[in-house]
Amino acid sequence: MAESTRTSAEAAAAIGCSVAQIAKAMVFREVESGRALIVVASGGNRVCTNKLAELTGKTIAHADAAFVREKTGFAIGGVSPIAHVSEADILLDEDLFQYEEIWAAAGSPFAVFRTTADALASASGARVADIKEG
Repeated sequence: MAESTRTSAEAAAAIGCSVAQIAKAMVFREVESGRALIVVASGGNRVCTNKLAELTGKTIAHADAAFVREKTGFAIGGVSPIAHVSEADILLDEDLFQYEEIWAAAGSPFAVFRTTADALASASGARVADIKEG
């Protein structure tokens, strides 16, 4: 893309879709194991870390940029929901299933790909869940 797609709002503006159709990949750290937990959320939703802890049964912490790069191979702002350099647990926001097409980062703050929630769930092996605040 000629324009940045680093944030959900930037991606939606560049694509011409709603912010909710952006599948933003957020990386968290499972404290006990040191594994990555990748949450693919609808762009308009805030992720509830208490729900993440309940869903995984683990203590969840925010990940810093170095952890994100090490575990996914991508920099923040371009984290793809698939094709990570190490295994990770993945949760997919159930709200994404209400859209015929969704858009996700493709490894760069200037690259996205079009997909469906079903295809993304299948390709990533994600567990579908209610992850949003409220």
